[in-house]
Amino acid sequence: MAAFLTRVKSGFQRLLERPSTVDLKKYKDVLTSIEWREEKVAELTDAELTAAATALRDRKMDSQALVELGALGREAARRALEQRPYDMQLVGAMELLNGRVVEMGTGEGKTLAGALAAAGYALQGRSVHVLSVNDYLARRDAEWMRPVYELLGVSVGWVDQESLPGARRAAYACDVTYGAVSEIGFDVLRDRLAVSVDELVHREPDVALIDEADSVLVDEARVPLVMAGSTDDAQADPEVAAIVRTLRPGQHYERDEDNRNAWLTSRGAKLVEKALGGIDLYSGDHSDRLAAVNAALHAQALLTRDVDYIVRDGKVHLINTSRGRIALLQRWPDGLQAAVEAKERLKPTESGEVLDSISVQGLFGRYKRVCGMTGTATAVAEQLREFYELKVSVIPPNKPCVREDAPDRVFATVEAKEAALIDEIVAEHKTGRPLLVGTLDVAESERIASLLAEAGVSAVVLNAKNDAQEAAIVSDAGAHAAVTVSTQMAGRGTDIRLGGAEGSDDDHDKVAELGGLYVIGCGHYPSSRLDSQLRGRSGRQGDPGGSIVFCSLADELVTQYAPEASAGSEPTDDGRLTDQTSARFIEHAQKVAEGVNIDIHRNTWRYTRLIEHQRSLVLAYRDDVLRTDLAAKQLAERLPRVWESLVEEHTAETMELAARQIVLYHLDKRWSEHLAFLSDVRETIHLRALARETPIDEFHRVAVGEFKGILKGIGELAAESLETVTITEAGADLAASGLTRPTSTWTYMVHDNPFDNEAEQALQRVRASLKKVK
Repeated sequence: MAAFLTRVKSGFQRLLERPSTVDLKKYKDVLTSIEWREEKVAELTDAELTAAATALRDRKMDSQALVELGALGREAARRALEQRPYDMQLVGAMELLNGRVVEMGTGEGKTLAGALAAAGYALQGRSVHVLSVNDYLARRDAEWMRPVYELLGVSVGWVDQESLPGARRAAYACDVTYGAVSEIGFDVLRDRLAVSVDELVHREPDVALIDEADSVLVDEARVPLVMAGSTDDAQADPEVAAIVRTLRPGQHYERDEDNRNAWLTSRGAKLVEKALGGIDLYSGDHSDRLAAVNAALHAQALLTRDVDYIVRDGKVHLINTSRGRIALLQRWPDGLQAAVEAKERLKPTESGEVLDSISVQGLFGRYKRVCGMTGTATAVAEQLREFYELKVSVIPPNKPCVREDAPDRVFATVEAKEAALIDEIVAEHKTGRPLLVGTLDVAESERIASLLAEAGVSAVVLNAKNDAQEAAIVSDAGAHAAVTVSTQMAGRGTDIRLGGAEGSDDDHDKVAELGGLYVIGCGHYPSSRLDSQLRGRSGRQGDPGGSIVFCSLADELVTQYAPEASAGSEPTDDGRLTDQTSARFIEHAQKVAEGVNIDIHRNTWRYTRLIEHQRSLVLAYRDDVLRTDLAAKQLAERLPRVWESLVEEHTAETMELAARQIVLYHLDKRWSEHLAFLSDVRETIHLRALARETPIDEFHRVAVGEFKGILKGIGELAAESLETVTITEAGADLAASGLTRPTSTWTYMVHDNPFDNEAEQALQRVRASLKKVK
């Protein structure tokens, strides 16, 4: 009964917390006062405006302070950017100051609203990190908004991949710091390996304001940030890759319906064993070869070039499927990464041991306040509440959206779909109306562009192969007669103005008379949010526009997530399906895909929460060792005679330094080993389900037991090292005793392995066999 009441209470709570449009009545008086105060603020000199803003640092952010902030911020934007923030931008900023995730449509001015909110936090004496999805947007927005911040007396900086330690330290010392989520997270990991306070670049985390919040907090939540150190691990075997290239589907290997797993048939296993010299792949002596074969098979059978990755400059670059661009600094787990490199006959990249990692939840869990903005938050409101305890506020548009969204056009086959798609583009292009064609991957974007060229239409292509030119390409997509073929538009960060970036008002009006930007989708994405982000490029700030999606029952989304789909009626002569059943199958497939991704997110979080807790305990101890003489005190207590004899020989400062170096070495090494152990446990934990045990419970039991002795064991290891290590003026000579840190370290994001592990595959096959028996 208690459990039932809890579920009912939770259901009512979710109902009450569902996102809704902000009630503007509560802001009516504030907005009216801001407009009245605006006239007075306009009379201030720049210096007086800055002084008035600085005075807010001594005031509580009550309604009167909000009025002052709104008026000063509006005037600062007018002077610095020649933009007067709309009322809705001010409302968005105020909701961000309330710790909400605000939903504001494309072209509604999120960047400026975010800057005003960041300034508001800074003027409360708080440090703010504005986190973007990539380096380009972080630097662009910091430089773009800098004049506004300066007029408000707020310092601003930014970090990117090229920033040196001194520049990073200076950027984080500013009131507001812009940076890509990955880069700010990597700096957190680097700080965790510092051996002196002087090496630290971050200060205490306070406020995180996230741009494209749904993309960061949901889509990328499965991708941990990793700090790795060099090792001598072997790379993928080119011989194995060459053998696997000869295998044929259906004969030598099979794939499951979801296309997530591949395994050798008995015929395939015999062929591979013979090619490898007549070995027994499944004997314990050749487990390493079996692992190499499985990785090579996954790379060959389940990963597709120009869909999952591209090859550029002799390297494999993963593609971020939610944004259609190169996923910088991302890689698969080392075995699979090496297998793909071997598949493409490329020089292998460096591999190494994981020194530390941090999840998106762990990264944002460090901040005292988290808020964010995006154009599509409503669809993930439940996940934002579940994983981050964040609420969504929907900000109404400054002008009503008049875009016309046409119903899907559904076809029986991909070929029929693409033929109709090309016909539609050719017909619309003749009118001069600008077209934005959204594709699902790099290969499709190039195929559509090729088909258009054959039809006499020249298109500009934007995909992961040329994303360096994205700003220029996107900004001109609204020009007269422009045809732009692009992979995902999420996170592009550039508005599409009717008439083109440099077009006149007459150019704008000319395109508007043609119906505005016409967005054509080549199929539905696995997430409805991505569909909405594509559509949202049209109809900006009350402009006319239109959108439509061409899709088929043979699209990958349908074949993977609704393989039972079948046409509800006979197709027309051009292959089109006009019945509602076919359309519902496609809608169902997308909902299934969204559900699968939610489950993956939830499962990832369940496994990482305990690790994050254990990490917090280790980091608290590490920080004490780094900043105090704790290590020296502990070693002096553990080995008093050894310690005393060394203190006759060396200064107290030298011994304190040596003790710190010894303890930090063993602490970092032991934590790295603990992560490797937990990774191995996770890889095999699904087999517990065969014994009717709950995998997550077993994982927690093993992880807790293993962690108990870590800190105690570090003391013992440090004491052993103290008796053997040589002490110099520079502290402990660890290298002379064989206690060496990696010769090089690097950071990257581990792309979630798109395949279930070998243990899960075995479990699936056992279950399938049991079903057949029944």
